[in-house]
Formats: sequence, C-alpha cells, structure tokens
Amino acid sequence: MTVKPVVLLAEELSPATIDALGDEFEIRSTDGADRPRLLQDIADVDAVMIRSATQLDAEAIGAAQRLKVIARAGVGLDNVDIKAATAAGVMVVNAPTSNVISAAELTVGHILGLARNISAADASMREGQWKRSQFTGSELYEKKVGIIGLGRIGGLVAERLRAFGTEILAYDPFVTGTRAAGLGAQLVDLETLYRESDVITIHMPKTPETVGMIDAEAFRLMKSTASVVNVARGGLIDEADLAEALKAGEIAGAAIDVYVKEPARDVPFVGMDNVVTTPHLGASTTEAQEKAGVSVARSVKLALEGELVPDAVNVAGGPIDTDVRPGVPLAEKLGRVLTALTIDSPLTQVEVKVAGEIAAKDVSSLRLAALKGVFTDVVSEKVSYVNAPMIAEQRGVETSLVTTEEVEGFRNETTLTATLTDGTRVAVSGTVTGPKLVEKLTGVNGFDVEVALTDHMLLLDYSDRPGVIAALGTLLGTASINIAGMQVSRAEGEGRALCVLALDSEANQEMVASIKSTVSAQRAAYVSLAD
Repeated sequence: MTVKPVVLLAEELSPATIDALGDEFEIRSTDGADRPRLLQDIADVDAVMIRSATQLDAEAIGAAQRLKVIARAGVGLDNVDIKAATAAGVMVVNAPTSNVISAAELTVGHILGLARNISAADASMREGQWKRSQFTGSELYEKKVGIIGLGRIGGLVAERLRAFGTEILAYDPFVTGTRAAGLGAQLVDLETLYRESDVITIHMPKTPETVGMIDAEAFRLMKSTASVVNVARGGLIDEADLAEALKAGEIAGAAIDVYVKEPARDVPFVGMDNVVTTPHLGASTTEAQEKAGVSVARSVKLALEGELVPDAVNVAGGPIDTDVRPGVPLAEKLGRVLTALTIDSPLTQVEVKVAGEIAAKDVSSLRLAALKGVFTDVVSEKVSYVNAPMIAEQRGVETSLVTTEEVEGFRNETTLTATLTDGTRVAVSGTVTGPKLVEKLTGVNGFDVEVALTDHMLLLDYSDRPGVIAALGTLLGTASINIAGMQVSRAEGEGRALCVLALDSEANQEMVASIKSTVSAQRAAYVSLAD
C-alpha cells in the first residue's frame, strides 16, 4: 500500500485550495495559533500550509521531522524563519502575485475616498448629522497623480486611474520611458513629482534607501492641497513627519494601510479628520485569499512531486542537473552584482551566457536565477523563479539565454550582460570552483579577476593613478569598515583599473557616493549578498 504524503493545514483555507491539492495527499488540520498542538501535529507531516497566524520559527521547524515544504497562502513571510527552514532543507513557498489586484484596487479606493471625504461623511451621518457643505470634495478628472514605483501594483494603479482622466506622473529609476508610456505615465524626477502632483501614492520595495523616503523635506515640496497614500510597506512614509505635515497644513490629507509596527498602536496621525486609516487590508479580499491558497497548493504538489517550484523563495527546487545546480545561487548573486553596477540607469536587455561543460545541459534555471538576482533589490514584490521573467517583461527588459561549450580558464563560466537605455553595456562573470564549490567573481566589464563572492562587496572602476587605494583605505577605515580581501585588475593601455573588495561589514550608499566622488570613479557599487 502506497503511503500518501501528509499536508497539514494550520489555518482555515478555502475549499478551492483543498480541491487544488487533489486526492494524492492525506490532509490533516490543526490550530496553528495553539503552540503546543502545532509542535505535536507538525512532527510527521511532509508539508504545512499557513496564513498569518501561525509562527513557523526554528523551534517549530525543528519539531518537524519529515517537513519538506512550508507554504504561506499569501505574500508576506514575516511569520516564517526562512534561514532556519533553509538550514533544515525545507522549501518555503508563497503566493507573490496573489494580492496585486486587491492592493491596486484598495489604493484607488483610498484615493477616491480622500477626494470625496467618504469616511468622514459616513462618520458624520452615523452621528445623526447632515453637513453637506462641510464635505465638499474634488474630482480626479484632469488632476495629476504621482506614482512612486511603477512595478506590478503601481502599473495596475496607473491603468485604473487613466479611466478617470487623470494625468499620471511616475518616478521609478528602474523603469524605461517606453514601459511608462505604455501605461500612460510620464517619467519625472522625484522633486517634480512632489511639486506637481495632486495625489501621491507609493509602491516601492522596503529597503534601507526607501525607508522614510517621504519625509518632512518631501512634504514641504508638495502642494498644500495634495494628499498621500501608502498601501505598500509600512515605513516608506515617515510617520512622525506625516503627522506634523498634516497638522501644519503642508498637505491636505492621507490614506494609510500599512505601518512601521503592526498591529498599529499610538500612531500619531490615526484619528485625524483628514486621514483615512485601514488595518493592512491590501490583500484582504476573498479573491486574493483564494488565489493565494490555490497558488501555494499547486506549489506544494510540485515540490512533493520533485518538480521545479516556481514560487520557492529559498531554494531553486525541481529537477535541475547535479552539474548545473551549483550554478543557480552563483547566477542569482551575479544578478545582484549586476544590479548594483547599473543602479543609476534602467535596463533594456539582460543576456545570460553559460559557457563550458554544463552548456550542453538544461541551464534554463540559471537564467531564472540570474533574473531573480537582477530584480531582487529593486522591486517591491517578492521575486521568485516564476515571476522574475514576468517582472522583466513588465519593465520592458528583453532577456536571452546563450550557451557555448567554449570557455577559457575555467570548466564553466556564467556571464550576465546588461544593456542600459543609453546603449552602455555592463557585464559580470562568475564560476564555481573546487570540491568546496566556491563561488567566484571572474570578470567585470572586461577586467579579469578571481575573487570569492562574500556577504559585503565593493567594486570600483576608476582611472589608474597613484593614491587611489590609499584614499580608499582611509575612507573605509574612517567609517570603521574593515577590508577582508582585495584584488586590483588593470586595463593595459586604457589607464583604467578595477578594484574589488570584500568587506567585513555593510557600506551604505552614502559611503559609496563619497568613495566614487573622492577617487573620481567611473563606476562604484556596493552589494550585500548576506541574505
């Protein structure tokens, strides 16, 4: 008798989710919020499906002796210890695109609600009042809406607002003018967007660079009649600065769905007459929840059948050739290095070239991994092996995979080449060497190097002259950043050099800008590969 794999449902999921699993699995249920019961029931299951109430930390993962897959029926993974899961060989999957329409529609709803004072008017009616003149609103027609972040959700918002006859201004350093024009949006710089927009909505990823990006200085640039909306990530708008701007009349209103700390408590602007707040409802629709459940059910089936899992967030998964598999994490890291080197300009093309012995095998997973790396640090949604090509397509980035068995110096080498909007080409190469499968950077823009990829790396392309390395060491030393390793490569006859440094700790973008300015570098980039 064949023993069926066991799937544990730790929270209530839709009937469609159960149907999507089919009858090949034994389905069990538990209460994920009941910690002792969860630790007991998870012990002998192959997969567990959760939503937001179940905490799958190192303890819970350690109690699961057969666990192969953790499936989160939603986007966020704050309640899953991904590092612990990876260390235990447990695949983590989610539904990264399940809520995009719901989030876009909530954004539009908030914009309309602010324009017509719907929330305040409703509250007044509930108190038995009739104050028509107090709630005079404004039309969206011919108003300017500024969208910060023109990715999947920002693009959907733009498409929907066009129907209201609005003029769309957009800021996104990683989107081409062609892509923006296709959405009916005009790309502008951030200051122009702040100054000219009647409504501003933000859809950026949460990174050290974007946290608090809409702050007191930004509010001072805005119209006094403008309003701001955040349905993306808590903290993109500085909460204290927002409260002060509203009190001072620097802006007219705000609609906020996400907060720095959730559940939100003692938020300074909650309760203000010109503010609408909701408790993180971006994904809270029946359709989004059903899409999420069905999506992860399919991923669970694929994982337990040994197939490639599109939405795996921590491993490549699937039937990848054993000789190709070591190149998957390498390709992803090369993609992140490439993005760091091209951070100031949108991409139009990305070519993935695989050379050497593995070129004769199926290396499509390396293209997916490379694209995942390219977009990981620049988009708001969680990037997976299935949605990376979709993100590239949405942003107007052409992608290609080239293979050749001819290679010099290594058994195998993967090269990623990006073409920027001005025609500039930027390339990075890497390989995996030795019995310990050491991942190495082997080339950058024609410079030959052989440097192990580490958690914190700094790359400089500069004019080859005396004193640069000394100045570099002084700047890093002053910032208490230790150099763990360094290699310099020179372009003979061109007067240029490349310096690749492995650092013991993080270097922020201000530090990189200071280094670039001080040594007059043609290109400078810091990339963190720690996660």
